[in-house]
Amino acid sequence: MRISVVGTSGCGKTTLATALARELALPRIELDAINWQAGWRDLQTHEPEEFKRRTAEAVAPEAWVCDGNYAMVRGIVWARATHLIWLDYERPLIMWRVISRSFVRALDQKELFGGNHESFRHWLDKEHPIRWAWDTFLRRRKEYEALLTEPSNAHLAVRRLRHPGEVGELMPWLRGR
Repeated sequence: MRISVVGTSGCGKTTLATALARELALPRIELDAINWQAGWRDLQTHEPEEFKRRTAEAVAPEAWVCDGNYAMVRGIVWARATHLIWLDYERPLIMWRVISRSFVRALDQKELFGGNHESFRHWLDKEHPIRWAWDTFLRRRKEYEALLTEPSNAHLAVRRLRHPGEVGELMPWLRGR
């Protein structure tokens, strides 16, 4: 089983992917951890071929749970995935989650991908998750609706969750019950 967990920034992809990987005893792949290097340098911009190579290597095994939304490597991940879980929650919930997460990270200075840390001074940057979640919310929803109707993605067993309460239905679905 190869599961791709997608959704806009802050929706809970990493949290859900971590829980699924633990419950199903599968390795977890975090695309943010592949992409982000020290000093918030991203492979997607600076070394796109390396980002693709590392992603292809990560999804080569026969079983995993992957979280992330990078269009550049979407085809690589989705081509290998057997299941796709789309966290399509409403904007107020997502904004609450991404702002809360950013606030806690800025306070506790817990190390993130590539040894980076959250900083309050970057909150208004165009690329910061808070702004990114707001700016890309509607576009991402339309994009996924279209992508999931494409014949190239017909092999995916898709579950679109519209409310966090639906997460409890995933394990029986994944186990075929």
